[in-house]
Amino acid sequence: MAAFTRRGGVGPAVRWGALGAGCALVLGTAVPGAFADDVPVLGGGVEHLASVPKPVALADSAAYNSDLAFTGDYAIGGNYDGFVVYDISEPESPRVVSEVLCPGGQGDVSVSGDLLYLSVDYPRADEECGSAPVSPADAEGFEGIRVFDISDKADPQYVAAVRTDCGSHTNTLVPAADGRRDYVYVSSYSPSEEFPNCQPPHDKITVIEVPHDAPEEAAIVSEPALFPDGGDATTTGCHDITAYPERGLAAAACLGDGLLLDISDPVAPVVLHRVRDENFAFWHSATFTNDAANVVFTDELGGGTAAVCTEEVGPERGADAVYSVDHSGETPTLEFRSYYKLPRHQSETENCVAHNGSLIPVPGGDFFVQSWYQGGVSIIDLTDPDHPEEIGYLDRGPWDPDTLRTAGSWSAYYYNGHVYSSNIQRGLDVLRLTDPRLTPAEDVALVEFNPQSQPSLPGS
Repeated sequence: MAAFTRRGGVGPAVRWGALGAGCALVLGTAVPGAFADDVPVLGGGVEHLASVPKPVALADSAAYNSDLAFTGDYAIGGNYDGFVVYDISEPESPRVVSEVLCPGGQGDVSVSGDLLYLSVDYPRADEECGSAPVSPADAEGFEGIRVFDISDKADPQYVAAVRTDCGSHTNTLVPAADGRRDYVYVSSYSPSEEFPNCQPPHDKITVIEVPHDAPEEAAIVSEPALFPDGGDATTTGCHDITAYPERGLAAAACLGDGLLLDISDPVAPVVLHRVRDENFAFWHSATFTNDAANVVFTDELGGGTAAVCTEEVGPERGADAVYSVDHSGETPTLEFRSYYKLPRHQSETENCVAHNGSLIPVPGGDFFVQSWYQGGVSIIDLTDPDHPEEIGYLDRGPWDPDTLRTAGSWSAYYYNGHVYSSNIQRGLDVLRLTDPRLTPAEDVALVEFNPQSQPSLPGS
């Protein structure tokens, strides 16, 4: 369907023309990425096992590594310029299987069987992977979701594109009950007045339906408004939604508001409760505990590019907020319990704030691994929702000790015995957790894992 650069393993880069056209080859040598001089600092029972530099096609410092999704022995790493497929069958020696150059900003990823959903939120001239960027004011520019067939991990194929209003900053997989189709929740918002197609009231999300046996027929099926009566003054859309399909619930982080949703009908989500917090500048993401009794919301104060893990900013801003889900009333509600902020102050040249994480699947326990950009990776005990505490960490130190630059861990997730951290500039880090409280998680094996589509884990 479209042109993109694809490279498998450590071979040369190959640029293909659009389907039906001749192809030209652009050969290049794979050169390991350069790391800043640093020795990871570890705390608690955390071991640093391996690092994989950003591959050549996606190595530009402006091509940030972003989110991760997992399927079988593979991790899919999003990037502002496309995505990477890693073989993680040997976690101590992960390797790049393929890389796809398909720019579109953010590059949020979800995986479903042989299908990969990739977010595009920087407008392009058309749907083609090689198309040029255009002004956000260009109403004809393409933003939305790209669909890839990744049945051959060394040779992903671009099969569909769905345009959505305001593009797709993030996407969330909600599998249909019949197992024959996916629903993809598309979240988007206006970052500035330069994006006229996203201005308030941008109070909706977009739901895309993708038939498994005909992904090329992917299409929008609904555009539910989550703020029909208006949101907080700072709410111009949603940043991210975490679904818990088996519980029929989702938690939405919508800039100025946190929402609890009923998604028992995935095409028509219903707002159950809405909360606000005077200490939150930017409701960014959410994670349920396994029993769905609590939700951890994150505040991305400074948009991810500021140094806010400092003594001056304090412990309640740029932090996590833990909410309990109260089922005692007619409908469930969210009740505030506590804040958690990275306890290790960072320097003024380290962008640091609460970011993406996931549960560590300890049966009967509530443990969480989370990224904090240049604050590193934090392991958190959530057993007492009123007093969460850090029990382990990895901190790589500043990317540039003299200048504030965007770097660090974008997302850190536990998958089948290890923690995988998508580092914006350095590539992929692999960690092992040796704390005896966490080692029971090694017995939990998943076939597929999208952190924003939580599965029910043993011991719930």
